[in-house]
Amino acid sequence: MGCIEEVKKKDKLLAMIIRNDYACNGVDFITPNKYSQQVAYMHHPKGKVIDAHVHNLVHRNVVMTQEVLFIKKGILRVDFYDEYEDYLESRNLKAGDIILLVSGGHGFHVLEEVEMVEVKQGPYAGENDKKRFASVQEDQIIYK
Repeated sequence: MGCIEEVKKKDKLLAMIIRNDYACNGVDFITPNKYSQQVAYMHHPKGKVIDAHVHNLVHRNVVMTQEVLFIKKGILRVDFYDEYEDYLESRNLKAGDIILLVSGGHGFHVLEEVEMVEVKQGPYAGENDKKRFASVQEDQIIYK
């Protein structure tokens, strides 16, 4: 497996997984500019200066939530579904891994006590933010 994995159904990207061992020099924007959630990996040498700045007010229209999970500790299984709620496959995330959930559906199963950080667009709309559906049965899990 590579350091950046893509989970797809045909040509539709469902998620990007950035494994803990991914590295590059400088700045690598992993996501395309069109995504509502931007993820960049940055590696700078000691002494590098990033100019002080403020962000301009820019109106954006976000119609779909994309979320990023940072796994700090443990093992989390992510189950991937397409937009029709059909199960596709599962992947395990470990400490240091990052996932951007781009489209489709997803569910989680904690395999080893997990600490993680979630980042997504706000404000959070509670139950109006998601539609729940039945999860895949344990005997039907497919790892890729």
